[in-house]
Amino acid sequence: MCNVIKADIDDTLKRLHCTTSLEDFSSADFVIEAIAESEVAKKKLFVELDKITRSSAILASNSSSISITRLASVTSRPSQVIGMHFMNPPPMMKLVEIIRGADTSNEAFNATKSLAERFGKTVVCSKDYSGFIVNRILMPMINEAFFTLYTGVATKEDIDAGMKLGTNQPMGPLELADFIGLDVCLSILKVLHGGLGDTKYSPCPLLVQYVDAGRLGKKSGVGVYNYRDASKSTKHAAKL
Repeated sequence: MCNVIKADIDDTLKRLHCTTSLEDFSSADFVIEAIAESEVAKKKLFVELDKITRSSAILASNSSSISITRLASVTSRPSQVIGMHFMNPPPMMKLVEIIRGADTSNEAFNATKSLAERFGKTVVCSKDYSGFIVNRILMPMINEAFFTLYTGVATKEDIDAGMKLGTNQPMGPLELADFIGLDVCLSILKVLHGGLGDTKYSPCPLLVQYVDAGRLGKKSGVGVYNYRDASKSTKHAAKL
């Protein structure tokens, strides 16, 4: 079994080509952008990709909340710009959200849907509203978990255990926020708050404070939970 898995990994890696030059995308038929959840940064990249890629290429964004229509507006091909939001981590998660901008063509949509299905993904389609489907529902839950912690209703452990065991979720909302990245959660909530204008999307002050302090979650070693201590414990146990 291990040899089969290793063979699959080796075969996959052979088909991957890494580059630091956007010019290498000049011959691509389909480009999926997956940079930071920043409209300014994404627009800048789409302007560059629009100039570099062939005119027939489809430009997809992995944005989890930002308007596809606005991203498309900075290109000369809005009909070929679309949202293709993979859930994290993509190799494990079955879902892909496809979001059509105001001018996304049927051809671009069908090509994107077919590509996602070739990847073995289940596709759901959303209109181009802030947060789309998943994060419009998920982020208020995570935000409310932060408010629950902020107001002292319960400990972080009990909040996560309550949601895991009480609603059969594989991860508690605070643990999930750490996994996603607290900065990403905050960015999405700001997009929801600004785009939908409802105070229920206003980020919890505790979440803002954690991000300001650099407590970004698992990727920084500390967020709601401290992963540095866990890493040290694992290394210590290995030595024993």
